[in-house]
Amino acid sequence: MTQDDDKRAAADAAVGEVQRDMLVGLGSGSTVRFAIEALGRRVADGLRVTAVATSIDSAERAAALGIVVRDFAEVARVDLTIDGADEIDDRLWAIKGAGGAMLREKIVAAASTRMVVIADASKRVAAIGAARLPIEVLPFARAYAVDRLAMVDATVTVRNGVTDNGNIVLDARFAAFPDARWLAEALDATPGVLGHGLFLDEVDATYVADRGVVTRLERVDLNG
Repeated sequence: MTQDDDKRAAADAAVGEVQRDMLVGLGSGSTVRFAIEALGRRVADGLRVTAVATSIDSAERAAALGIVVRDFAEVARVDLTIDGADEIDDRLWAIKGAGGAMLREKIVAAASTRMVVIADASKRVAAIGAARLPIEVLPFARAYAVDRLAMVDATVTVRNGVTDNGNIVLDARFAAFPDARWLAEALDATPGVLGHGLFLDEVDATYVADRGVVTRLERVDLNG
């Protein structure tokens, strides 16, 4: 089994949750591409659904497979969102945003009745924090945001290019990862920071594939 085989297995399992007439949120990244392909096959077989996408790339891929993609600006609620992660732990805390779409991903997640993350086993960790933390910042606030992150012992790299929203991405790494909730609150309170890759409450379930075996973990099970 290859890593792509596991990505495909996790994606197929999650797409199994899609039901007729759902409005489906499509995330971004290499694993989600397999989910878009799986959903495209179901649509070709007659499943009637519509979708919104968290990136231009995902929207184009979905439309090319015959999936009706709506403009999220006209959507208030999403039934089910399927997305990937850079890291996810057993609390269903995740770091996302390697592809730079974390702001749109978080907005769509917030609008979703249910959000599931799909991943291969390499993304499952004991505790999040080893991966770089992407932060979307208004270009006007670049130096200020970098300085604020340095104050909490983050090493910051500014990515080349801009997001689909026309903003920049800062990648922050920490020698010792701070308390995740404190960090999320601090970033949310920083003027000029528009979004970040900490997903602490959004994920309802995860499908993780390891050598072809898919395991599902539900937040409801964690909370008793």
